Amino acid sequence: MAHHFARSLLLLAALNLSGCAAFSPDSGMTTVSELTSQSINKDVAFVRTTEGEGAVDGRVRQLLSRTLTADTAVQIALLNNKGLQAAYNELALAETDLVEQSLPPNPVFSISRISGNGASEIERQVVGDILALATLPFRSDIARDRFRQAQLRAALATLRLAADVRRAYWRAVAGNEMVVLLTDAKATAESTAQLAVKLGETGSLNKLDQAREQVFYAETTADLATARQTAASARERLARLLGLWDGGLDFRLPNALPPLPRRPHTLPSIETDAVAHRIDLQIARLELTALAKSLHLTEATRFVTLLDLAGISRRTQDPEGAPFRERGFDVQFQIPIFDGGEVRVRQAAETYNFAFNRLTERAVNVRSEARDAYRIYRSTYDIASHYQREIIPLRKIITEEMQLRFSSMQVDIFALLTEARQRLASLRGAIDAKQRFFLAQSDLQTVVNGGGSPAAGSDNPTTIAAAAPADGGH
Repeated sequence: MAHHFARSLLLLAALNLSGCAAFSPDSGMTTVSELTSQSINKDVAFVRTTEGEGAVDGRVRQLLSRTLTADTAVQIALLNNKGLQAAYNELALAETDLVEQSLPPNPVFSISRISGNGASEIERQVVGDILALATLPFRSDIARDRFRQAQLRAALATLRLAADVRRAYWRAVAGNEMVVLLTDAKATAESTAQLAVKLGETGSLNKLDQAREQVFYAETTADLATARQTAASARERLARLLGLWDGGLDFRLPNALPPLPRRPHTLPSIETDAVAHRIDLQIARLELTALAKSLHLTEATRFVTLLDLAGISRRTQDPEGAPFRERGFDVQFQIPIFDGGEVRVRQAAETYNFAFNRLTERAVNVRSEARDAYRIYRSTYDIASHYQREIIPLRKIITEEMQLRFSSMQVDIFALLTEARQRLASLRGAIDAKQRFFLAQSDLQTVVNGGGSPAAGSDNPTTIAAAAPADGGH
């Protein structure tokens, strides 16, 4: 009996193994690459060998050899950021869970020997978890859903890094442009302050006007120091996201933001696109599917959580007689007297309802975020365009006219300096408006494709207590 049972266990295990998952050559990275390339059209790489690391280093050095654009900065980060590589390691670990959950439970073999008064007894057992074998296809299916979630989470981490790099890039470049502007303004303010001192020494300028010119120079000096610190911090944040060590901190950035696009994007179906493409929503949908399958499995096994079958072979040696063999089997199962599975079923049902409500809430929020992001995008474009088309050209005209009037001695030096302060304020406002537009453009892409900061609990898988039978071959 034990011999036949052991063969039966091996046959059943072989049949289940035919549907088991195996390790993929790339740990699921093909799906991650496809998902991210649709949104950002950049290469991703899971570096696992010395040769791969060398290839990535060479590509990064090549990209760093020229002035960075937003796209090249994103590409460097996707290849070089170690935090992203850690996210890919988590994906590889998730694949090990998939393979583990797809394997049938190992049979247990035991042997015992008892002797005394010249008699001895040897007993062999082969024990198999029948319930775990019976539920293996269901648990394997749930594990595949979990692995698909892990792939989506890796893609989401990739998009989040790309979004963070774009934001850091625009802040760093805007910081450079502000430093250039304030450096020129400081030089002008220094000259006027020195002129005011000389005029004061001759008695042509009173103390009040001298103080006004000197405080403008002092304020501009302080603003320049603040701008330099802001630009340095923005550069350091960008360097961290790019994953650069000390030797890579000499990367070059432009000294000015690029011009605005000719016209803004029109996205009439942005809400639909966001709901259809957001990866965090796809993760939540897969979580709901996995929980539904777990709920069905829990309901199906609510009364039986333990079912072990053992084949027994026993050989007895008696000194007063010939040795003899005994064969039989042993079945172990749990009697649901006190716990009929109601607790596990209720936990599974409430966990499913929790995930459903979270998914619905997230979908509502995504639609609202999409509308809000597009409104901010359009308003920041209009404001930056207004500075570019109206305010800055008018300021240029005023400056030119004031210089002409100063040359013809129609206005004095102080009127010219007052206009210079006002022009400086307009130029600073224009830089700030353009920076806010490019940040809003990045946020808009993030809202549609995913990659922003998630809402609490939006993309974290919800665990379910007793989703599979107890001792179910894990």
